[in-house]
Amino acid sequence: MDLMACKRFDEIGMEAVESLFDALDDIAYFVKDREGRYLSINRTMVRRCGVRHKREVIGKTALELFPRALAETYLAQDRKVVDGGAAIDKHLELHIYPGRSRGWCITKKLPLFGKDGRVTGLIGTSQDLGLLDELHPAYRQIAHIAQTISERYQENLSLAALAQEAGLSLSRVERLFQKVFQHSPRQLLLQCRLSAARTLIERDPGARIADIAYECGYTDHSAFSRQFKAYAGMSPTQYAMHVRGG
Repeated sequence: MDLMACKRFDEIGMEAVESLFDALDDIAYFVKDREGRYLSINRTMVRRCGVRHKREVIGKTALELFPRALAETYLAQDRKVVDGGAAIDKHLELHIYPGRSRGWCITKKLPLFGKDGRVTGLIGTSQDLGLLDELHPAYRQIAHIAQTISERYQENLSLAALAQEAGLSLSRVERLFQKVFQHSPRQLLLQCRLSAARTLIERDPGARIADIAYECGYTDHSAFSRQFKAYAGMSPTQYAMHVRGG
């Protein structure tokens, strides 16, 4: 969603964005400060929290609104976004559906930056997939595989081995990935590696491209350069020059 790509949230206006998301029944929208307190939410988020009014959520943290196990997961994600400035995209996780039953959602979170360039909080969405946890047990395994890929992308991962560990066939894993993420496990692995490479270049545009490629799980420098150009629209070297030039 184009709105989610905006880093300077104050350029749009919180009330306007909140009003837009109020019309979407299957997407929870939220803005949080650095401490994880809700600053803005839509009506779907209100229903997820099991309350009737936005004022019952604003100013509170996930620990005050959700079961502790889920809340601690959300807060750990928030810290990754706020402390590291890294976005979370298409993350499959359990959430509370309206009615307080547990179901599967796709979550996206982006850091928000102040005028001084520092992270001031985050903005996010969580889309209900309409899949109750107790009726779709395979999604726990899919979520675990996706989490493993996002955490261990630097390694030489075997997708077949991950599927076997989950007790699923590789073909079923690929079908479920396409249904949930609209891409394959391999595409998720490439996305994680290339996103990490972009972040490393932005942090240190003077770093050796070969070192960045190796750190992100590539042993073939030319393959990395080719895939990065397809991902970012320019080669790693060109992107580093772009970053240095502001």
